[in-house]
Amino acid sequence: MTSSRDLAGLKQELVDGAALVASIGLVPLTQGNLSLRDPDSGLILMTPHDYPYDQLTTDDVLALDLAGEVIAGEREPSHESQVHLAVYERRPDALGIVHAEPIYTNLFGVLHKPIAPLHVGTLIDVGGEVPVMPFAPSGSRQFGYDMLDVMGDRNAVIWANHGMLALGGTLAKAIHCTVMVEISAQLYHMALQHGEPHQIPERYHDLLVG
Repeated sequence: MTSSRDLAGLKQELVDGAALVASIGLVPLTQGNLSLRDPDSGLILMTPHDYPYDQLTTDDVLALDLAGEVIAGEREPSHESQVHLAVYERRPDALGIVHAEPIYTNLFGVLHKPIAPLHVGTLIDVGGEVPVMPFAPSGSRQFGYDMLDVMGDRNAVIWANHGMLALGGTLAKAIHCTVMVEISAQLYHMALQHGEPHQIPERYHDLLVG
Protein backbone atom coordinates (compact mmCIF):
# COMPACT_ATOMS: atom_id res chain seq x y z
CA MET A 1 0.00 0.00 0.00
CA THR A 2 1.06 3.56 -0.62
CA SER A 3 2.01 5.63 2.42
CA SER A 4 0.47 9.05 3.01
CA ARG A 5 3.88 10.56 2.27
CA ASP A 6 4.05 8.80 -1.11
CA LEU A 7 0.47 9.82 -1.92
CA ALA A 8 1.33 13.42 -1.12
CA GLY A 9 4.21 13.21 -3.60
CA LEU A 10 1.91 11.88 -6.31
CA LYS A 11 -0.59 14.66 -5.62
CA GLN A 12 2.20 17.21 -6.02
CA GLU A 13 3.22 15.55 -9.29
CA LEU A 14 -0.34 16.00 -10.56
CA VAL A 15 -0.50 19.64 -9.44
CA ASP A 16 2.87 20.36 -11.08
CA GLY A 17 1.79 18.61 -14.30
CA ALA A 18 -1.44 20.59 -14.43
CA ALA A 19 0.48 23.83 -13.94
CA LEU A 20 2.83 22.90 -16.77
CA VAL A 21 0.15 22.12 -19.36
CA ALA A 22 -1.72 25.28 -18.36
CA SER A 23 1.42 27.42 -18.68
CA ILE A 24 1.98 26.31 -22.28
CA GLY A 25 -1.64 26.85 -23.33
CA LEU A 26 -2.81 23.25 -23.65
CA VAL A 27 -5.71 23.66 -21.20
CA PRO A 28 -7.11 27.21 -21.50
CA LEU A 29 -8.82 28.62 -18.38
CA THR A 30 -10.31 25.63 -16.52
CA GLN A 31 -10.70 23.33 -19.53
CA GLY A 32 -9.29 19.82 -19.65
CA ASN A 33 -8.30 17.47 -16.85
CA LEU A 34 -5.38 15.33 -15.73
CA SER A 35 -5.01 12.17 -13.69
CA LEU A 36 -2.46 9.62 -12.64
CA ARG A 37 -2.66 6.12 -11.23
CA ASP A 38 -0.80 5.06 -8.11
CA PRO A 39 0.73 1.73 -9.22
CA ASP A 40 0.81 0.45 -5.62
CA SER A 41 -2.67 1.19 -4.29
CA GLY A 42 -4.45 1.45 -7.66
CA LEU A 43 -6.01 4.75 -6.59
CA ILE A 44 -6.61 7.34 -9.30
CA LEU A 45 -5.64 10.92 -8.51
CA MET A 46 -7.76 13.40 -10.45
CA THR A 47 -7.99 17.14 -10.94
CA PRO A 48 -11.31 18.67 -9.81
CA HIS A 49 -14.06 19.91 -12.09
CA ASP A 50 -13.83 23.46 -13.46
CA TYR A 51 -11.08 24.68 -11.13
CA PRO A 52 -8.37 27.21 -12.07
CA TYR A 53 -5.02 25.51 -12.58
CA ASP A 54 -3.10 28.47 -11.19
CA GLN A 55 -4.94 28.01 -7.87
CA LEU A 56 -4.70 24.23 -7.71
CA THR A 57 -3.00 22.72 -4.63
CA THR A 58 -2.61 19.16 -3.39
CA ASP A 59 -5.64 19.72 -1.12
CA ASP A 60 -7.79 20.11 -4.24
CA VAL A 61 -6.76 16.75 -5.76
CA LEU A 62 -9.25 13.91 -5.49
CA ALA A 63 -8.48 10.22 -4.99
CA LEU A 64 -10.90 7.77 -6.64
CA ASP A 65 -11.07 4.02 -6.85
CA LEU A 66 -11.53 2.33 -10.20
CA ALA A 67 -15.30 2.21 -9.70
CA GLY A 68 -15.35 6.01 -9.42
CA GLU A 69 -15.95 6.23 -5.68
CA VAL A 70 -14.31 9.29 -4.11
CA ILE A 71 -11.89 8.00 -1.47
CA ALA A 72 -10.40 11.35 -0.51
CA GLY A 73 -10.95 14.99 -1.45
CA GLU A 74 -13.64 17.59 -0.93
CA ARG A 75 -14.05 19.03 -4.42
CA GLU A 76 -16.20 17.77 -7.27
CA PRO A 77 -14.31 15.32 -9.51
CA SER A 78 -13.80 16.20 -13.15
CA HIS A 79 -16.93 15.46 -15.15
CA GLU A 80 -14.75 13.30 -17.41
CA SER A 81 -13.37 11.18 -14.60
CA GLN A 82 -15.29 8.16 -15.92
CA VAL A 83 -13.42 8.46 -19.22
CA HIS A 84 -10.10 8.35 -17.37
CA LEU A 85 -11.29 5.38 -15.33
CA ALA A 86 -12.25 3.50 -18.50
CA VAL A 87 -8.70 3.98 -19.76
CA TYR A 88 -7.15 2.76 -16.52
CA GLU A 89 -9.49 -0.21 -16.54
CA ARG A 90 -8.56 -1.34 -20.04
CA ARG A 91 -5.06 0.03 -20.60
CA PRO A 92 -2.76 -1.37 -17.88
CA ASP A 93 0.15 0.50 -19.49
CA ALA A 94 -1.48 3.86 -18.65
CA LEU A 95 -0.31 5.53 -15.45
CA GLY A 96 -1.00 9.11 -16.53
CA ILE A 97 -3.68 10.80 -18.65
CA VAL A 98 -4.15 14.29 -20.05
CA HIS A 99 -7.33 15.58 -21.65
CA ALA A 100 -6.36 18.88 -23.27
CA GLU A 101 -7.79 21.49 -25.63
CA PRO A 102 -4.90 22.60 -27.88
CA ILE A 103 -5.93 24.96 -30.68
CA TYR A 104 -4.32 23.22 -33.67
CA THR A 105 -5.34 19.77 -32.49
CA ASN A 106 -8.90 21.09 -32.14
CA LEU A 107 -8.61 22.36 -35.71
CA PHE A 108 -8.21 18.78 -36.89
CA GLY A 109 -10.96 17.75 -34.49
CA VAL A 110 -13.49 20.06 -36.10
CA LEU A 111 -12.35 18.86 -39.54
CA HIS A 112 -12.65 15.24 -38.35
CA LYS A 113 -9.24 14.73 -39.95
CA PRO A 114 -6.60 12.45 -38.35
CA ILE A 115 -3.13 13.89 -37.80
CA ALA A 116 -0.68 12.08 -40.06
CA PRO A 117 2.64 10.95 -38.52
CA LEU A 118 4.76 13.46 -40.43
CA HIS A 119 7.26 13.96 -37.62
CA VAL A 120 9.32 11.25 -35.92
CA GLY A 121 7.96 12.41 -32.55
CA THR A 122 4.42 11.49 -33.58
CA LEU A 123 5.51 7.92 -34.20
CA ILE A 124 7.64 7.76 -31.05
CA ASP A 125 5.04 9.22 -28.66
CA VAL A 126 1.71 8.34 -30.25
CA GLY A 127 2.63 5.17 -32.14
CA GLY A 128 1.37 6.38 -35.51
CA GLU A 129 -1.42 8.52 -36.90
CA VAL A 130 -3.56 10.33 -34.32
CA PRO A 131 -7.11 9.08 -34.98
CA VAL A 132 -10.34 11.04 -34.52
CA MET A 133 -13.21 9.75 -32.42
CA PRO A 134 -16.67 10.70 -33.76
CA PHE A 135 -18.42 13.33 -31.67
CA ALA A 136 -20.33 12.16 -28.60
CA PRO A 137 -20.95 13.58 -25.11
CA SER A 138 -17.83 12.79 -23.11
CA GLY A 139 -18.94 12.26 -19.52
CA SER A 140 -19.56 8.50 -19.44
CA ARG A 141 -17.49 5.37 -19.11
CA GLN A 142 -19.08 4.11 -22.33
CA PHE A 143 -17.60 7.13 -24.09
CA GLY A 144 -14.24 5.97 -22.73
CA TYR A 145 -14.74 2.44 -24.05
CA ASP A 146 -15.77 3.74 -27.48
CA MET A 147 -12.75 6.05 -27.48
CA LEU A 148 -10.43 3.15 -26.68
CA ASP A 149 -11.84 1.21 -29.64
CA VAL A 150 -10.84 4.12 -31.89
CA MET A 151 -7.41 4.48 -30.25
CA GLY A 152 -6.40 0.85 -30.50
CA ASP A 153 -2.79 0.67 -29.33
CA ARG A 154 -2.13 4.40 -29.92
CA ASN A 155 -1.31 6.72 -27.05
CA ALA A 156 -3.45 9.64 -28.20
CA VAL A 157 -6.79 10.34 -29.83
CA ILE A 158 -8.63 13.46 -30.99
CA TRP A 159 -12.17 13.96 -29.74
CA ALA A 160 -14.15 15.39 -32.65
CA ASN A 161 -15.11 18.99 -31.83
CA HIS A 162 -13.73 18.59 -28.29
CA GLY A 163 -9.98 18.40 -27.72
CA MET A 164 -7.86 15.30 -27.28
CA LEU A 165 -6.69 12.68 -24.81
CA ALA A 166 -3.18 11.31 -24.35
CA LEU A 167 -1.87 8.62 -22.05
CA GLY A 168 1.54 7.45 -20.95
CA GLY A 169 3.44 5.14 -18.65
CA THR A 170 3.91 8.21 -16.45
CA LEU A 171 2.10 11.52 -16.25
CA ALA A 172 5.23 13.17 -17.67
CA LYS A 173 5.03 10.90 -20.73
CA ALA A 174 1.33 11.68 -21.18
CA ILE A 175 2.15 15.39 -21.07
CA HIS A 176 5.01 14.88 -23.55
CA CYS A 177 2.64 13.02 -25.88
CA THR A 178 0.10 15.84 -25.62
CA VAL A 179 2.74 18.40 -26.57
CA MET A 180 3.90 16.29 -29.51
CA VAL A 181 0.34 15.90 -30.83
CA GLU A 182 -0.11 19.68 -30.80
CA ILE A 183 3.29 20.22 -32.46
CA SER A 184 2.34 17.65 -35.09
CA ALA A 185 -0.99 19.38 -35.67
CA GLN A 186 0.73 22.74 -36.15
CA LEU A 187 3.31 21.22 -38.48
CA TYR A 188 0.67 19.38 -40.53
CA HIS A 189 -1.49 22.49 -40.84
CA MET A 190 1.42 24.66 -41.96
CA ALA A 191 2.72 22.05 -44.39
CA LEU A 192 -0.70 21.77 -46.03
CA GLN A 193 -0.51 25.49 -46.85
CA HIS A 194 2.51 24.81 -49.08
CA GLY A 195 1.62 21.51 -50.72
CA GLU A 196 1.21 17.85 -49.93
CA PRO A 197 3.48 16.84 -47.02
CA HIS A 198 5.86 13.91 -47.43
CA GLN A 199 5.19 11.22 -44.87
CA ILE A 200 7.82 9.05 -43.18
CA PRO A 201 8.13 5.82 -45.19
CA GLU A 202 6.26 2.97 -43.52
CA ARG A 203 9.36 0.78 -43.53
CA TYR A 204 10.76 3.01 -40.77
CA HIS A 205 7.64 3.10 -38.58
CA ASP A 206 8.47 -0.01 -36.55
CA LEU A 207 11.90 1.40 -35.77
CA LEU A 208 10.41 4.62 -34.35
CA VAL A 209 7.32 3.44 -32.50
CA GLY A 210 8.19 3.42 -28.81
